[in-house]
Amino acid sequence: MLIKTRNLTKIYPHNDGAVHAINNLSFDIPKGSFVTVTGASGSGKTTLLLILGGLLHPSSGTMVYNGKALNMQKDDVMANFRSNHVGFVMQSFALISYLTAVENIMIALNVRNKNKAEARKQAIELLDWVGLNDRINHYPKELSAGQQQRVAIARALANSPDLLLADEPTGNLDPGLSEEILGILKVINENHNTTVIMVTHSPIAASFGNITISLENGQIKTNNQSKYEEIFQLTH
Repeated sequence: MLIKTRNLTKIYPHNDGAVHAINNLSFDIPKGSFVTVTGASGSGKTTLLLILGGLLHPSSGTMVYNGKALNMQKDDVMANFRSNHVGFVMQSFALISYLTAVENIMIALNVRNKNKAEARKQAIELLDWVGLNDRINHYPKELSAGQQQRVAIARALANSPDLLLADEPTGNLDPGLSEEILGILKVINENHNTTVIMVTHSPIAASFGNITISLENGQIKTNNQSKYEEIFQLTH
């Protein structure tokens, strides 16, 4: 099992009273799964994703990654975890505007102490893999939304992650481009055995996963199913 959570809770203080962004979540995620996290705005989807990616500490509960508890680790340990195991794809693409496509990826590779020539070679290979070998020297403003998201995916793969986290990766794309990006994520999942966890509002996007976690008010929605099915509503 790649990820195990038990009673995972995140509480944000507020003048009107504490907000339970996620509340007492317990589930297991097998390695190689494609998990989609669904729910209305404010249901806790992004908070859960940030905790699973090591960017946010839970208020209580445990998260175990590949047998190692992460919820009480120091920031440097979590930074090392993200660097070695996790790739992030965001709705806003989060590309650096004054860097070319290849330079945006080289930044991620340089963090891993690769020399410039080696980093550039690997960055070009990643861009070629997402179909952008003819756009390596283009700036984000010179790329379409779909192309920018492809660069973002290539950058997320720079550290060969075990876990790819995507927060509404098709939220800014039209239906045709959305399907292309979802297809790339599916290939990453199936061909490289990379575990993908994707937050989405889209039922079409959710159908690309094989496991769905549906959240409501920070808790997993259930429908009087078996214990396993309460945690995982299998889509197919």
